[in-house]
Amino acid sequence: MRAPELWRIAPPLLAQAQDDATELAVRAMERAGIDVVTDGEIRRESYSNHFATALDGLDLEHPGSTVGRSGQDVLVPRVVGEIKRPQPVQADDVAFLRGITDRKIKATIPGPFTMSQQAQDEHYGDPRSVALAYAEAVNQELHDLVASGADVVQLDEPWLQARPEQAREYAVDAIDRALAGIAAETELHICHGYAAVVREKAHRYAFLAELDACSVGQVSIEAAQPRLDLSVLRALASKRIAVGVLDLNDPDVEPVEVIVGRIRQALEHVDPERLVLAPDCGMKYLRRETALGKLRAMAQAAAVVRAEL
Repeated sequence: MRAPELWRIAPPLLAQAQDDATELAVRAMERAGIDVVTDGEIRRESYSNHFATALDGLDLEHPGSTVGRSGQDVLVPRVVGEIKRPQPVQADDVAFLRGITDRKIKATIPGPFTMSQQAQDEHYGDPRSVALAYAEAVNQELHDLVASGADVVQLDEPWLQARPEQAREYAVDAIDRALAGIAAETELHICHGYAAVVREKAHRYAFLAELDACSVGQVSIEAAQPRLDLSVLRALASKRIAVGVLDLNDPDVEPVEVIVGRIRQALEHVDPERLVLAPDCGMKYLRRETALGKLRAMAQAAAVVRAEL
């Protein structure tokens, strides 16, 4: 659900403040040496609600509930009609980002499976149908994001890990529908949750190898904090893989040599041409200087390993 109380800026000034903060975030990523930048998701209260609550067919005034990934009940939209996207949601945001940087840019959007799990269905009566309806809305949005200048579009799908049984039934179909006809690089991010929320993480994914069968070009996983057994990368033989090499539960900036070691471990299981480096997940809970320091260290580590190849 929306959480407008999070904003510290008065409504008449909020849009301009978000533009200013977006440019600060982009400049920080550029200075750190990041090759593919985002807008920092400055305009969002969460990774999913910015888009999910902009759709038709939902009752936001009288929310339902579901069990969240932390095991607690959370308020979610009630699906009371056909899920439709009445207009573009993030196209202007991407156009703004395209206008302030010459680097490759990535736009992120919640995936259809995750949104279907973050809703209480009172219309379709079938979980697969709910996910496919969300997928249609996502597909329309992705086409507009590419038209606005996005070089890479990413689906955020953390609930694949949280509800693997349901995911095996229909998630790949929903993901493929969402990505149909997209003329840009495609990526899917799957994680265990923000480090500030989930301190103890499993050393393996409950749902990951199944993604090798879907149409996405690149899979993004967290690996540093959970100390993931990276041999699982071999199960994604047809994909480029963005491996998380920054532990966001660590309040300190990792030494470059530590990150270099994580990269070398990944290269034992994936060819360098298919390896991308990334933070484990979103950096929203980190101090600003810590986030920048971690990104800078990651870029420096990448340069070290590139020189070795």
